[in-house]
Amino acid sequence: MSDVLTSDVEHLLEPFRVELTGYCYRMLGSAFEAEDAVQETMIRAWRGFSGFEGRSALRSWLYRIATNVCLTMLGSSQRRARPMELGPSSPATAMPSDPLPESTWIVPVPDSRVLPEGDPADVAVARETIRLAFVAALQHLPPKQRAVLILREVLAWSAAEVAELLDTTVASVNSALQRARATLTAVDTSATLQPLDSDQLALLARYVDAFERYDMDSLASLLHEDARLSMPPLSLWLQGISEIRAWMLGTGCGCRGSKLIPTVANGLPAFGQYRPTETSGLWLPWALIVLEISDGKIAGVNNFLDTDAIFPLFGLPAQVTG
Repeated sequence: MSDVLTSDVEHLLEPFRVELTGYCYRMLGSAFEAEDAVQETMIRAWRGFSGFEGRSALRSWLYRIATNVCLTMLGSSQRRARPMELGPSSPATAMPSDPLPESTWIVPVPDSRVLPEGDPADVAVARETIRLAFVAALQHLPPKQRAVLILREVLAWSAAEVAELLDTTVASVNSALQRARATLTAVDTSATLQPLDSDQLALLARYVDAFERYDMDSLASLLHEDARLSMPPLSLWLQGISEIRAWMLGTGCGCRGSKLIPTVANGLPAFGQYRPTETSGLWLPWALIVLEISDGKIAGVNNFLDTDAIFPLFGLPAQVTG
């Protein structure tokens, strides 16, 4: 690789980082693994650039590398999931079990890491395909079916393009896509959030107000009857207004007096939650709360408790004072 080419390669590769991260995130279900996969992709591309010779489009070549990296990383590992997929809901009186490893869970991701700028309509479609329910559903697919579905349905590649990338036939790609669609149809991916309108913004404002005042009656009025509350890395999860309310007033009562800082995760409204400490005027990270909204009510409250790893990813402060 010439000195000139060496200096130019990073400039050529870097514009693809965000979309490749989105692709790898859908494949792997973890913001951290996706970033690792893209970094490995960039290293392989940089090292192999002298042999690239423009035989295919640079974008296609990078996706081929990224796909191979993801397939290797997936290997024989278990699929990532949400607590609701691992067992039945628990009563509000249940005590949390020991945390499960990070590799068990779908890990949230900031929109800015995976959604490239572009036409608002295209961005809106891309946002739908990073929501928690959809990413969790993708994990039910075998790795190569997963790649086919993402490339065909999310990124709108042709069957011929996907066949070339995967070194297979168009018939094989179409067959894999059909099987992948059938699997997703059988998996619940209904929880979604349309672009925020005034009603949804008002709902979120009421949620923040009720949570920070710890008014559980007001908060309960914002929930679907069958709303679900989960707390990765704990396997315990709750369903229904009465169970969630009872939990928040019982085992979860340490959240009283919390402060919420808004952010966005997986195309969904989210908040960094900070619980009060014994030191007056100091609140420390407790959870990233990711809300799923449907039909004007909150259908899912996903509390990700690994704040040491997740808060820096979202650029959330290490503490709140006031």
